[in-house]
Amino acid sequence: MIEITHLTKLYGQQAAVNDISFKVDRGEVVGFLGPNGAGKSTTMKIITCFMPPSDGVVTVDGMSVEEHSLEVRKMIGYLPELNPLYLEMNVIDFLDYVGELRGIDSSVRSGRVREIIDTCALGEVLHKNIGQLSKGYKQRVGLGQAMIHDPEILILDEPTIGLDPNQVVDIRNLIKQLGREKTVILSTHILTEVQATCDRAVIINRGSIVADSSIADLQRDASKQDVIDIEITGESNNVSQSLSALEGISEVREIYPDETKDKCYRIIAEAGVDPRKDIFQAAVTGGWILVGMNRQVHSLEEVFHQLTMSN
Repeated sequence: MIEITHLTKLYGQQAAVNDISFKVDRGEVVGFLGPNGAGKSTTMKIITCFMPPSDGVVTVDGMSVEEHSLEVRKMIGYLPELNPLYLEMNVIDFLDYVGELRGIDSSVRSGRVREIIDTCALGEVLHKNIGQLSKGYKQRVGLGQAMIHDPEILILDEPTIGLDPNQVVDIRNLIKQLGREKTVILSTHILTEVQATCDRAVIINRGSIVADSSIADLQRDASKQDVIDIEITGESNNVSQSLSALEGISEVREIYPDETKDKCYRIIAEAGVDPRKDIFQAAVTGGWILVGMNRQVHSLEEVFHQLTMSN
């Protein structure tokens, strides 16, 4: 749906985006992550035809953003970091106005505005001026203007910035709902939001892509080793020796021996090795009662820190 090939954007001699390439498939929800100044907003502005690239090609549904700008814009709903609202207008008039700007025929525009009001849960503030609304409701109105023309693609730049925890959950649930029907690029610094809503993450740092894969793969690839904690209750013999003999296991040590009646072990495996099936089979063979097994993974925050601080 979106294809970016060797994209570069220069401001004078400074490269805000430096020869990046990635694709977003139809119906995919992609988290676009990076520190401040990494090039995220610049990339999104180029995709949405707000500015041209210095070099490279960006296509949306096969159409160049430079050669088919109007057609591309019709396909995209964009919520920039600075929410584009007219604060003196009330909510229903503003959505109707944006629908008119988007070329929605007057015969169907009223119905479409009502759909957006229901989708974004704006029923309680229809006739309030936007300037009087809370930050959360303003973000809902911003999402509404991005979706009014029922675009196939949504590009959302920090949609939950400044919201309280309850408002964040509401907007996150709305994005998850939209992700079932549309292609979504979500830029945010709230990494739990990416884990909750996105199929995949693209991480950019200093204008270059440093990672592009599923969340699970990012977490796994960041690990230098696999760490699994197990808990065994009842009689058990030769546990450490049996586990150490398994393929790919580099260390087994007993943990918390004095704090619980059960025996707990930490198993260190080589990177890329998943020994859980072998551990379970060893428990069956040894007659141990395995009551717990927990595979440790890096949080997305740790992965992000590794990738953006080491590059």
